[in-house]
Amino acid sequence: MEKRIYYHDTDAGGIVYYGQYLCYLEEARTEFLEKRGLSVETFQKRGFVYVVRQCNISYRSPARYGDTLLCDAKLKKMGASQLVFDQTVHDKKDGRLIVEAEVSLVCLNKEFKPTPIPDDLKEKLSR
Repeated sequence: MEKRIYYHDTDAGGIVYYGQYLCYLEEARTEFLEKRGLSVETFQKRGFVYVVRQCNISYRSPARYGDTLLCDAKLKKMGASQLVFDQTVHDKKDGRLIVEAEVSLVCLNKEFKPTPIPDDLKEKLSR
């Protein structure tokens, strides 16, 4: 997914504010789902949601106002109720690694209790 950096993404020094990367990672995971014919709405209609359980992020290089970034999400591991993504953000122009992260999501039911991922959705996620 491409992400252009606007002024509102940056701090006073014109560098992307560190918290913004969490939004970019979320958008990349959404794109990952949509490429497989899934969406947040799909999950909600079936009575469950995915929430971030853990996020380990390493900031490797700064991105700046006007840059275009490439944000990626790869499913690393799928458990009974958990998804683990490896994610990266690179500078489109020079390929520089900006951020790398491992993000764990857990599937919750309407009572916010962990619940197994349905088999049909596991199949779509594995594509």
